[in-house]
Amino acid sequence: MIRKLLSLFFCLLFVLALAGCHGSQGLDPFEAPEEFDLSKRCEITFWAKNDTNKVQTKIYEKAIADFEALYPNIKVNMRLYTDYGKIYNDVITNISTNTTPNLCISYPDHIATYLTGSNVVVPLEDLFDHPKYGLGGSEVRFDAPKKEEIIPQFLRECTIEGRTYALPYMRSTEACYINKTYVEALGYEIPEILTWDYIWEVSEAAMQRDADGTFLVNGQTIMIPFIYKSTDNMMIQMLRQKDAPYSNEQGEIAIFNDTTKELLYTVAEHTKTGAFSTFKIDSYPGNFLNAGQCIFAVDSTAGATWIGSKAPLLDISEDKLVDFETVVRPVPQFDPEHPKMISQGPSICMFNKRDPQQVLASWLFLQYLLTNDVQIAYSETEGYVPVTKKAQESEEYRDYLSRCGEDTSEHYEVKIKASELLLSNTQYTFTTPVFNGSASLRDAAGQMIENTAKSVRRRQTIDDAYFEKLFTDVNALYHLDQNDTGAIEKSSLGPLPKTALTLLIVLGAVWVLIGVWAFFNLLRRKKADLPH
Repeated sequence: MIRKLLSLFFCLLFVLALAGCHGSQGLDPFEAPEEFDLSKRCEITFWAKNDTNKVQTKIYEKAIADFEALYPNIKVNMRLYTDYGKIYNDVITNISTNTTPNLCISYPDHIATYLTGSNVVVPLEDLFDHPKYGLGGSEVRFDAPKKEEIIPQFLRECTIEGRTYALPYMRSTEACYINKTYVEALGYEIPEILTWDYIWEVSEAAMQRDADGTFLVNGQTIMIPFIYKSTDNMMIQMLRQKDAPYSNEQGEIAIFNDTTKELLYTVAEHTKTGAFSTFKIDSYPGNFLNAGQCIFAVDSTAGATWIGSKAPLLDISEDKLVDFETVVRPVPQFDPEHPKMISQGPSICMFNKRDPQQVLASWLFLQYLLTNDVQIAYSETEGYVPVTKKAQESEEYRDYLSRCGEDTSEHYEVKIKASELLLSNTQYTFTTPVFNGSASLRDAAGQMIENTAKSVRRRQTIDDAYFEKLFTDVNALYHLDQNDTGAIEKSSLGPLPKTALTLLIVLGAVWVLIGVWAFFNLLRRKKADLPH
């Protein structure tokens, strides 16, 4: 009876093993076909990110329609997300079942984790040089940019372990949006390059109140002079500006150092006075700025359309809006003679599929998203800049920039100034090393600022012992001590498929049955050896 049960379980185990492997088996490396079959119907899926901006949605829809008119055999299905993290999580979940999209907007940190799957993401070098369908290829039906026309700094951001796994789509950096009216009321002038000392000095000056507790600079009971939206960028940029360790290309974590602790002491000092806060603690810095309750709001240049008293997109009611002059500057620097600012913005990666024709169709659409029509139209919606020289140097884009301030919609001054900030400082931008786990390290960088600020507000003691514990806790929370052993980033592979989970359960049951069978077999033998 035991033997029959074992036979049955081993058969079931074999079947489930086949089923469990069906969704997660690796794909062969992609090889580009010599010809694209125009007679074959191809359907591809594109996952895009959109901040509920209807104009951006229309640009995507027009790009798809125009592309499909050029290639009637290709159908492009778009799925819009409002958060990069949700795209990342859905891709990770779908890798195990080979149900990823064909293309998706993503960040290099995320793509590095996608690469933990075998041949999941398509490296693009061979496609760049394809004589017919490469960048500027002879058979491409539209005016695609050539490789040398893509801004080299932006293209390098898409390189992971020596291979190019994406194309840049749009680029932005961070900017400091300033209430010039209040700065001058405090007796200060705004320099071309802000320093951290300047920011802290003006912010502390703005904390003066009258006997009733009203802030002198704005006549209100609320004032947070300096609010930073992305504290991960804040820490990363401060470390880079000080030439302090963060991580290296091999994924070795170096952020827990004395410079980090020194920077966090400064954060604690100005949080204690109320001069500094973050987006996660209080709220969106642009809203405080627009309400006259903030002087320095650091946010992406892509967020410029929400910032300023005449911003076309406002998240506060008209009665709370304060009229002031807005100035846009690069983020604060420790050494204004050698500025350093982070480069950010979405890239697009392409996923491998069993049908190479489908992958080639995806590649053609990816190229189309880098054409002037798409690049210029999308960059004009927010403070992004096009990623190609072809677009940046075009007459249409130059005309757009020259009309800065003509209106408060398409040519909104703050938005165009934010774009010009990146265009004139591209050579000073940098990116962080990309590896499996770099996304977690980025989160950890911001978490230390957030935790420090919250601890100050809770009146906890901030000293060396506090930071020693903070470093240990953050290291454990984000599993950073696992990166040097090649461990997969926390949750990087998503939940186990049901078949795989069942397989593990059945395997455990089989081992239990083997143990039971061995035990009874031993008893039977001992019984047989007893004298009759």
